[in-house]
Amino acid sequence: MFSLAKENIRIAFDSIKGQLLRTILTVLIIAIGIMALVGILSGVSALENTISSNFSSMGSNTFNFQRYEFTAQRQSSRERQKINPVLSYRNVKDFEDTYSYPFTKVAVSFYGTSTAEVKYDNKKTDPEVAVLGANEFFIENSGLEIENGRSINVFDVDNSNAICVIGSDLQKALFPVENPVGKTISIRGSKFKIVGVLKEKGSTFGNNQDLRVIIPIQKARSIFTNANINYSLSVKVDKSDFLEAAQDDAILTFRNIRGLNPIEDNDFGIERSDDLLNQVAQNTAALYVAAWIISIITIFGSTIALMNIMLVSVSERTREIGVRKALGAKSKTIAFQFFMETIIIGQLGGLIGIFLGILIGMAVANGFDLEFSTPWVAMIWATSIAFIVAIISGLYPATKAARLDPIESLRYE
Repeated sequence: MFSLAKENIRIAFDSIKGQLLRTILTVLIIAIGIMALVGILSGVSALENTISSNFSSMGSNTFNFQRYEFTAQRQSSRERQKINPVLSYRNVKDFEDTYSYPFTKVAVSFYGTSTAEVKYDNKKTDPEVAVLGANEFFIENSGLEIENGRSINVFDVDNSNAICVIGSDLQKALFPVENPVGKTISIRGSKFKIVGVLKEKGSTFGNNQDLRVIIPIQKARSIFTNANINYSLSVKVDKSDFLEAAQDDAILTFRNIRGLNPIEDNDFGIERSDDLLNQVAQNTAALYVAAWIISIITIFGSTIALMNIMLVSVSERTREIGVRKALGAKSKTIAFQFFMETIIIGQLGGLIGIFLGILIGMAVANGFDLEFSTPWVAMIWATSIAFIVAIISGLYPATKAARLDPIESLRYE
């Protein structure tokens, strides 16, 4: 039994080699369908991983106030878009002083610039360093961690101390060998003593999270005096059971600070990290559906192509089938031979498609600074689909070959 199966597999490979060009074209058709599936799913997975890790860094018990909602609602062309006022320093300061819900920490921050040049002795960076002014809770609320040294504390903020915490890439640029803690750097002519270094975070859509400097907010306000600076406000709740109540109280407090009456809509946005993750999940789910639709259409075409080549093969080898049956070959042996040819072609197409799909996923991830991960689920699905395609495509041709009459087959020209 085993030797017969081995012989049928050998005959199947010989038949495939005999029609090499046609087989290659069929394998490529199958590979394109599998490549589309694996490639798109890999790219979507990399996008989802990057966005999820970026948002989840805020922490599951954190909510943020911002100028607008994360997702803007569609408005008719006749309706004028509502322009919300910026979150001014007076707004966030009043909130910081007023809001006193239990087990909460309020972080206040703003971007001074994203094009600063940082100097240390005779070294200097390109003008691409982001400088943030923040209070003592910003680093914790943002999900950042200190790798070396310490964080900004309340005394630094209250006394406007000239200290800073730097990102890991800035450390690599200015202090490749020595310990940066205790060293003094210069930003826009002001001197800052480094007290801490952040753990590496990586890039998100080209935005380097590790090339930045965080300084006390009052010190930052004395350096960056642009008009209409939009401040950021985040609240972290230490006990998750209090999150909903803390958020409701925060919204009420901020509405009072803004001077809104009870019938007016909020002129600000508020987002929770888990809300953002849910929105990301909904968007990526739509992309997954689109990927499956595109791939199924392509794979359906490859199924037809594979069935066609096997039917042609049956027709071309009718006399061979007649000879084998006349010599005693059973119908199930003939069917198994053609079935094996179909399986081999399908699996070759699946393997090539998986390889090409992973390359496309890696290229997309590298091109857009996404977090690529090996798409095991997509690979399993691709392998299974390639096998199912082979079964569907090979079932009818194998059955047709097995049912051929040996006498009529020997007469076939």
